[in-house]
Amino acid sequence: MSVLDEVLAANKSYVESFGDKGELALPPARQFAILTCMDARLDPAKYAGLSEGDAHVIRNAGGRASDDAIRSLVISYKLLGTKEWFVIHHSDCGMEFFTDESIRGLLSKSLETASLGPDGFFDVGKGPGSNEGAFIDWLTISDTQRAVVEDVERVRRHPLVPSGIAIYGYVYDVRSGALVEVREATKAGAAK
Repeated sequence: MSVLDEVLAANKSYVESFGDKGELALPPARQFAILTCMDARLDPAKYAGLSEGDAHVIRNAGGRASDDAIRSLVISYKLLGTKEWFVIHHSDCGMEFFTDESIRGLLSKSLETASLGPDGFFDVGKGPGSNEGAFIDWLTISDTQRAVVEDVERVRRHPLVPSGIAIYGYVYDVRSGALVEVREATKAGAAK
């Protein structure tokens, strides 16, 4: 069953109360960006106190510093003036529940949605699958805090990222809503 009608009805209500939001400036008013996970339990606007127009929010599976995420951060800085960046992963992330090898195996058998059991993801669908998953680095996570450090370090080392941008590393706790600093990451991302 599709949610299309619900989304369009919600949008209609949103349009009715849109007000002067059409006048917001293109650059983010608070001059910062957040790289975080696409997990539906995370609402960066709420956990970071954002209103429309305040900050750039870049989301992907795991909140990883992929080439595309770094591309977005560089555009955020170079063209739109952000001065600080947050890399925010979270507890209980789905990217911890599989490996590159396991998702490649699942995709090679079936393109239908897999199920999650006590021993990880397993296929419930029928083929055909595809071996194209072998060519993707899925950026899975085995240690959340370590992944935050690695991502901040990767962004910091990137030749298109100026040393004057502060990069902070945090883990969002899905049980409490708290942002927990990963000090090693924030230290690695300090502006120079």
